[in-house]
Amino acid sequence: MRLMGIEAIYPKPRTSKPHPGHRIYPYLLKGLDINHPDMIWCSDITYVPLRHGFMYLVVVMDWHGRKVLSWRISNTLDTEFCASALEEAIAQYGRPEIFNTDQGSQFTSDAFTEVLKYNSIRISMDGRGRFTDNIFIERLWWTVKYHYLHLHSFDNGLELQKGLKSWFEYYNRQRTHQSLDRMTPDECYFKDQVKQAA
Repeated sequence: MRLMGIEAIYPKPRTSKPHPGHRIYPYLLKGLDINHPDMIWCSDITYVPLRHGFMYLVVVMDWHGRKVLSWRISNTLDTEFCASALEEAIAQYGRPEIFNTDQGSQFTSDAFTEVLKYNSIRISMDGRGRFTDNIFIERLWWTVKYHYLHLHSFDNGLELQKGLKSWFEYYNRQRTHQSLDRMTPDECYFKDQVKQAA
């Protein structure tokens, strides 16, 4: 398997490790009718293997339209690449009413939560071990891994960056979703934004 570059599919290193000194916020999405863009944004981190080593990928996504608003890769699980992705999404798209994440130390850190507080965004966090609380980003991870990452091999972060840039453009602009009435995330996000403004 090693000679052929084949690897078994199995759980990878945990990316959501809580920090004992950080504040955990309550989950605010239970029973909520999420019916327009920029109502809920969510974020998560996943592990991406390279030919020699690995990287981490963080995404900021609009819950309603499934649009990937921003993303970053890093070779460490520091807070900076997560906060940078959040700041880019806010600069480009405005701000959501609520931002939902898991209880990972990157998302509970002061550097991350202060960006949300400064922009008057309510903070929501999944219950511990409840991946279904952030189900749409979990579906995104399945899609990007099984439709792209597991089908390609990357030598380094630059190759991964270039490949993901093209894939996320395809995902936002061309990939239709059955749950969005066969619209793309871009079509759903921008159509419903226009409706809301009217």
